[in-house]
Amino acid sequence: MAVPVDGVLPPDPAPPRGEGPAVRADDEQVGILLVDDQAENLVALEAILEPLGQRLVSAGSGREALRALLTLDPAVILLDVKMPDMDGFETAAIIRERDRSRNIPIIFLTAADRSAELAQRGYEVGAVDYLIKPVVPEFVRSKVSVFVELAKKTNQLTRQAERLRASEQAARELAEARAELVADLEHKNRELESFSYAVSHDLRAPLRRIDSFGRALEETQAARLDEAGTKFVRRIRESAGQMAELIDDLLHLARVTRADLRRQPVDLSALVTHLVAQRQAAEPERRVELVVRPNVEAEGDARLLRIALENLLDNAWKFTAGRDPARIEFGMMRQQGEPAYFVRDDGVGFDMAYAGRLFGPFQRLHSTTEFAGTGIGLATVQRIVHRHGGRTWAEGVVGQGATFWFTLGRAGGRP
Repeated sequence: MAVPVDGVLPPDPAPPRGEGPAVRADDEQVGILLVDDQAENLVALEAILEPLGQRLVSAGSGREALRALLTLDPAVILLDVKMPDMDGFETAAIIRERDRSRNIPIIFLTAADRSAELAQRGYEVGAVDYLIKPVVPEFVRSKVSVFVELAKKTNQLTRQAERLRASEQAARELAEARAELVADLEHKNRELESFSYAVSHDLRAPLRRIDSFGRALEETQAARLDEAGTKFVRRIRESAGQMAELIDDLLHLARVTRADLRRQPVDLSALVTHLVAQRQAAEPERRVELVVRPNVEAEGDARLLRIALENLLDNAWKFTAGRDPARIEFGMMRQQGEPAYFVRDDGVGFDMAYAGRLFGPFQRLHSTTEFAGTGIGLATVQRIVHRHGGRTWAEGVVGQGATFWFTLGRAGGRP
């Protein structure tokens, strides 16, 4: 039979298997404050509660307990009632007066009196329980473990709330930084576009003069120019014309960037048919088989979509010049749940190793001696498609033609 030490039964050497809460080594410890003026009672309580694996702090008086609470936020306080100088009730009353310790659970332990009056007094000063000695170790351990788990859950929720507040603050700061960055980029883009537009306009005047003087040389000095001189003048005028074409394309690209986007239903099939008919009328000697899927419609800016299709069809028309007859096809297929539109030709094609360069400004896979152009057309197409929330890509095989694809965003299709 266990012998009580000042009314506290010593614990068994080891608790029965499965008794009490399981304590993992990686659990965060919480504090348990033990207050008793008898050292042997404190040793007994420590032995009872040691299996919980928490931080046990002992105090030999009420004053020591109050000093400990200056740095400790325990999950629960086990407080002896009968102590000299300052008893448990007085200690509990002071604990409850302090903001930091006001809500800490207190369990009174006493062997002095079993009267209901003392128990009532204990509850009035904020005790959550009032245990009469001798106590049963398993009973004490079970009660304390409830407050230990409650403290752990409270600490966990507090940390989660702090992380949430930190995340919300970080999200707000990120959103503010992003808004500032977007505004700054938009401002810089507008400045760059205005600068490009102004420079392009300013370049026109000297180019016109170069071409005018070149034409004057051809007209007035033809008899005095030898074959080499005539060739040089012609090249000067051709270069001036190419530069003027490049400026026109740059201005076109700048206008596409600044233009307001006005969405409306657009009959792409009818538009493609009309654009190819214009090219056929300009070059009636060309034999081109046009295959257009009927009734392909999209939601987008009609003017910008016309520009995009003009550039794609110009490419197809240009790179099929060696075919007789040539074949140009327009259609639509669903890819990844959205309509994808394409212009396909059976022209010279390209090496897929260079597909990533196709939509960059001034990127060319063929020399100007083979095919005329400035390398701005596909960049314009991509800019228009991106403004609609879509994407562009291309597929090709050298000598077997190319297919240029584009989408107009999830809201762009009208299948």
